Amino acid sequence: MENEQKPHVVAVRKNGDGDIIQLRLSNGNEVDYLVAQRLAAQGEIENVQLFKGRDGDQHLRSIPDGDKSNNLDNLPLF
Repeated sequence: MENEQKPHVVAVRKNGDGDIIQLRLSNGNEVDYLVAQRLAAQGEIENVQLFKGRDGDQHLRSIPDGDKSNNLDNLPLF
């Protein structure tokens, strides 16, 4: 992916509990949460990272930058 900008998350889909289950990327692709985790682990999505939650599981989050508007939970829904 030399000289190509990596996609970033532009919108999310949530389930009835408010959990993010799908992400829309800037390149138009829609991926489920587990695929997004794998892509983030491989460095293929900009501005997101994996972290280990209190529950011991891996979770996806936007890289903290002090701007709450670009947090995954605050992105537009699709």
